[in-house]
Amino acid sequence: MIYEKQLREQTVEYVAALMLSAIRTAPKGRGRDTLDAAMASPSDVEKIVNRMKEMAAEYDMAFLERDASNLLKSDALVLVATRIESLGLKQCGFCGMQNCQQKNMSPEVPCAFNTIDLGIALGSAVSVATAHHIDNRIMFSVGLAVKELGLFGEDAKVILGIPLSVSAKSPYFDR
Repeated sequence: MIYEKQLREQTVEYVAALMLSAIRTAPKGRGRDTLDAAMASPSDVEKIVNRMKEMAAEYDMAFLERDASNLLKSDALVLVATRIESLGLKQCGFCGMQNCQQKNMSPEVPCAFNTIDLGIALGSAVSVATAHHIDNRIMFSVGLAVKELGLFGEDAKVILGIPLSVSAKSPYFDR
């Protein structure tokens, strides 16, 4: 007999792989792909958790400690990042600038379409997890630590994490 516990890791990794495909195929503004996605290795998760705990103390942000604890209870971690590349529009203003030419003079200001694309991809990814009954939560805090650690490289400007859990009770529920 093969019990669910024996298949859990394999199942979660399979669903994470499906989530990565959903991220890649999610619709993107003007068809331009500025997204990167990955599943964190166990050693990466350990680094992220440690950095989140350090940041909780450094920045006096207690929720980082809570989220680090949630991440430790997770079975996998999907990471999604976007680069900042404007669409070259003559008129838009969604980023707060008059147009893309003006936005490009402030390269650290995110293009609204990059973050919209990120949001659509996140929705696609968590819908895959949910459809497979995998508990999940989108976490800004994880992305903050990943960014500080440079795990996605310098081009990744907005990063979010989606921890995944298969357990009797979601570690992300009582917050």
